[in-house]
Amino acid sequence: MPLSKRQFLKQIFWMAGSTAMVPAKSLIADDTDLHVHRDIVAAMKRANLSMQFQGTSKSEFEEWQQTFRKKLNQLLGDSTPPADWSVTELGHEEFEDHTRLDLLLAADGIPSLPVYLLKPKAPVSTPLPGVLCIHGHGPLGHDAVVGRRDLPEAAMHIEKSNYDYGLQFVRRGYLVAAPCMIPFGRRVDSERYGGKDPCAVTFVRMQGLGRLPITSNLRDLRWTISLLEQQSALKPAGIGCAGLSYGGRMAMLVSAIDQRIRVSAISGALNLMQERLSLRHSCGSQIIPGLLQYGDYAEIGGLIAPRPVVWETGSADRLIVPIWDEIFRERLRRVYKAAGELHNLHFDKFQGEHRWHGRVAAPLFDQILKS
Repeated sequence: MPLSKRQFLKQIFWMAGSTAMVPAKSLIADDTDLHVHRDIVAAMKRANLSMQFQGTSKSEFEEWQQTFRKKLNQLLGDSTPPADWSVTELGHEEFEDHTRLDLLLAADGIPSLPVYLLKPKAPVSTPLPGVLCIHGHGPLGHDAVVGRRDLPEAAMHIEKSNYDYGLQFVRRGYLVAAPCMIPFGRRVDSERYGGKDPCAVTFVRMQGLGRLPITSNLRDLRWTISLLEQQSALKPAGIGCAGLSYGGRMAMLVSAIDQRIRVSAISGALNLMQERLSLRHSCGSQIIPGLLQYGDYAEIGGLIAPRPVVWETGSADRLIVPIWDEIFRERLRRVYKAAGELHNLHFDKFQGEHRWHGRVAAPLFDQILKS
């Protein structure tokens, strides 16, 4: 697609001499421009990224990964799931090819977690692999992921974004767990926010308590992995992870932190914090304060290595910014190449918008988790 003159100038200015970029408009603004946006963009351009991987050998990769993962955990805070917890069944639906359980996980001292658990009905003679399926930003929570076409809004999103990847995986013979994160779905009363984005407001409010939405959601995703591990039908060491949009961001993060995930599919999330915070509002649930002193989402993605991963991007996805996406890919390639596992890094570029694809991910999951 040809670039407009404005887009071309932005990319020339932003690429000059650095992968840390700043919009052309801010570079040519006069000294009377006192808007805070200009200051933030300039600070984004100067972001340190001091722990960005620059090595070439496996030993350098291993040392970097250990050091950066430790730093990331420091920035996030504790994301350990509870050791003792209970499960309450809120609902039970039988379908022709699967069962859907509506569960509530509860533990002392932390908010309870709603999770859909999908189980195939086809008789099997061997243990089943499992997939943690993560929803994106918005009011639906985890309803569309599991195929709740009985809910009109969920049905609309399924049609638009191929959003029912949890249902698709259970029909391929996987146990599927799909949790509801904050502040989405049944875990937020969006009408009480007066038209403001609950995601941004929740980030500010939790910061007052020294907590982060992204860390709470990371804990809940790890808790959901523990729920999968409790299933007697689960194949040992047989868990994958998939998500679209914010679900892709969280699939990236939980896969980077939790080694129980063997293969990941990250859809519609090939963008950098440095880019997003320079150009547009970004939801508070994606923010890790201080991250840009050390690295960015590409470095977090590098923590998944050497495990297999698919990064999905649609050709018409307006959230994926040209040039920035290739910067992201190149930083991932550098990590996987040094690890000696470049063949485990997959990029699924498809014709379409911001949606789940699965063309590369589904057979890769079968290869890794069913073999």
